[in-house]
Amino acid sequence: MEKIPTDEEIRYEIASKKVKKLKGFYSHLVIYIVINTIILIGNYQFWNKSGSFFSWNNLSTAFFWGIGLAAHAFSVFGGHIFLGKDWEERKIKELMEKDKNRNKNWE
Repeated sequence: MEKIPTDEEIRYEIASKKVKKLKGFYSHLVIYIVINTIILIGNYQFWNKSGSFFSWNNLSTAFFWGIGLAAHAFSVFGGHIFLGKDWEERKIKELMEKDKNRNKNWE
């Protein structure tokens, strides 16, 4: 016979998944900072003194990786900014109400 999880076990599982997502993001952020610092220091040591340090060649990795990092941050922290936490439930109720009203019109 299969055991039905309690509310506390379900909440623990949800919290555990959130912590794993946060840990993954913070690991990504630390690696981003370390690697891009190494790249920038390396580029600075071999930098042509007549050119600008803030050129596309020096900052392109940080820029594109930063876009990926921002997407990762949005998936962890901002998934509900536009739609709200209970948007899906509200939308289901709204569509059910419309369908119910449409059926009343046909009767």
